[in-house]
Amino acid sequence: MTPQYGYALIGLTAIVGLLAGLLAFAGLRLVAAARETGVSSRPGGGELALMASALQAATTRLQTQEQTLSERAEASERLYREIVASMPVGLLVVDPSGEVQMLNPAGRQMLGIGAEVPLGEVRAQVAPDAALLTTVDDVLRTHEPITRRGVLHVVNGRERQLGLTGSSLQGAGGAHGAICLFSDLTAVIQMEEQLRLKEALARLGEMTAGIAHEFRNGLATIHGYSRLMPAEALPEPFRPYVAAIRAEAEALGRVVTNFLTFARPDSVHFFPVDLASVVARVVDDARHLHPDATIDVDGHLPMVAGDEVLLRQLVMNLVRNGLEACAGVGRPGAILIEAQRDDVAQVCRLVVHDGGPGVEPGLRDRVFQPFFTARPGGTGLGLAIVQKVAVMHNGRATIEASTRLSGAAVRVTLPLEGMA
Repeated sequence: MTPQYGYALIGLTAIVGLLAGLLAFAGLRLVAAARETGVSSRPGGGELALMASALQAATTRLQTQEQTLSERAEASERLYREIVASMPVGLLVVDPSGEVQMLNPAGRQMLGIGAEVPLGEVRAQVAPDAALLTTVDDVLRTHEPITRRGVLHVVNGRERQLGLTGSSLQGAGGAHGAICLFSDLTAVIQMEEQLRLKEALARLGEMTAGIAHEFRNGLATIHGYSRLMPAEALPEPFRPYVAAIRAEAEALGRVVTNFLTFARPDSVHFFPVDLASVVARVVDDARHLHPDATIDVDGHLPMVAGDEVLLRQLVMNLVRNGLEACAGVGRPGAILIEAQRDDVAQVCRLVVHDGGPGVEPGLRDRVFQPFFTARPGGTGLGLAIVQKVAVMHNGRATIEASTRLSGAAVRVTLPLEGMA
């Protein structure tokens, strides 16, 4: 045998051995796959059947994994939706252009946006220049976070104090929107104002009650001495002066009495009070004193918690104040007493409208201050006493333009029975 033939034989033997090894490895892999899938080799079955079984098993495993991942994704999405829907605070998400992408149910309620309003119409419903949206736009523009900022938002003509926290949404490509959490702080702020009012009124009462008593004693002496001088026993030129002394002493006595009522300590014993009966009695007295006035009552007046005498004084002061406002500009007396029951907040909002000239917006924060009056001859204590009684009942009095008559509307919040 020549060396060439020997080399060729050795090479051929190596090639055959390599092929045999590859075939043996493939056979072992197919047998292992068949064992994993529970498929046994049958006589007459070939490698094709084993490969088909292995592929089928791999496909089944992939489908099972896909279904598991899909179920996990759906559960995560459902949990995410439930968390967002259950949040007691508002959640607002906008895209880089400022369009609303998400607004949860609590946020819709605070902003007065119904569930049927599409997200694309939220800005128009809220008003594009609303403080809440402009604040979120500031986050989009500056990418700076906002923490606990207070904004004023108007819903159906009612002001709400919102506290919000916002930040930009950051991703791999940078900022791609903004997210804002907000809550309604109106009740908290009103409670703080009530506490401040109570403290201020208590200090004022302590400082002035003694002085007012001394004034009343002096006025009583002056008035008593003037009554000892019969008008018929005086010379004619002096009679008008004595009558003026008596009238002025009586007027100052009424002022001092009202001020003592305003300045007395906060001591209210809460009992169930039929507000309808209180209002009916006040209306009857007012109609007797002002037969030409129109006094109407609208709405159901519920049972409230409070002091019946103080509540009657509150309603009488409101009615008297409204009638005096009408008379001050020569208009016929017109009063409308409206009741608004709020079962969510557990309060009754008593609103007294008048047909007077109204109160300028710049003066509305001052009308409840003692001795402030915009009418000639007014004492400036009527509405101050109203505020004092409202605060003593854990409520508050506010004034605004009337939506029912031409003048002002004083709104007083009182707790419903069982809520004091």
